[in-house]
Amino acid sequence: MNPGDVNLQQLLEQAQLMQQQLVSAQQELNDAQIEGSAGGGLVTAVVNGSGELLELKIDPSVIDASDAQDTADTIADLVIAAVRDAVRAAADLQQEKLGPLAQGLGGGGLGQLPGF
Repeated sequence: MNPGDVNLQQLLEQAQLMQQQLVSAQQELNDAQIEGSAGGGLVTAVVNGSGELLELKIDPSVIDASDAQDTADTIADLVIAAVRDAVRAAADLQQEKLGPLAQGLGGGGLGQLPGF
């Protein structure tokens, strides 16, 4: 074998290993439950590692029956903030789990492999 030749068997084995690691990381992300909150915990949102909203909790103390419109606006703002907080944490987890796999592909995915 010449120094510039690619060992296809070794490349295939590395690709299979990376695929197994990717499937495992994706399963961990799907199983993860990440919580975000707003208003000092008055609203909490739970998402999975893919950012899918799983649960939303609103503390009853947020509700002011005497001012329904203001309460609705406040709750809407808190829900948005809590979901954003949870999704941001999920994105961090995705980077933690999937980032090393992307680096294994040369940091840029298949575009860094010869011939891609």
